Amino acid sequence: MESLINRLRERGLKITPQRRALLGVLIERRLEHPGARLIHREALRKKPGLSLSTVYATLNELSALGLIKILQFEALENRYEGNLEEHVNLICEKCRKILDYQSPLNIDQREVAEKTGFSITDSRLEYYGLCKECRAAARRDDASSSNKKGGSHER
Repeated sequence: MESLINRLRERGLKITPQRRALLGVLIERRLEHPGARLIHREALRKKPGLSLSTVYATLNELSALGLIKILQFEALENRYEGNLEEHVNLICEKCRKILDYQSPLNIDQREVAEKTGFSITDSRLEYYGLCKECRAAARRDDASSSNKKGGSHER
């Protein structure tokens, strides 16, 4: 957390108790890609009275400073991540969990920009499907459904 705090100070921002609580949650939940409501709920335990609007404002500020990334979706609440390295987000269509996968494939954005003249401002690679837990639950449900159908068959 201290490196994030130092980066905020370098940019002239005060380290308020609200920011400290929010940063703590982002660090504790970094692998979960939390949404603002979850961040707010968790940060309230550390800083009672923290408003949801303060959470949104701080998250937008951290994103503008390049300290976190906002993952925007049409059908989901925005999620926030601190992993700024190139990676693949694996998004479960059932439980909405987001996992990071460090891909061995690395596209050189400078080379793309040089060859195409395209000015790249951001990038994001996502794969959609079912996580391991949801796949296992679906297999159990399928097996249970098959057993019920097959078990009531009379000859």
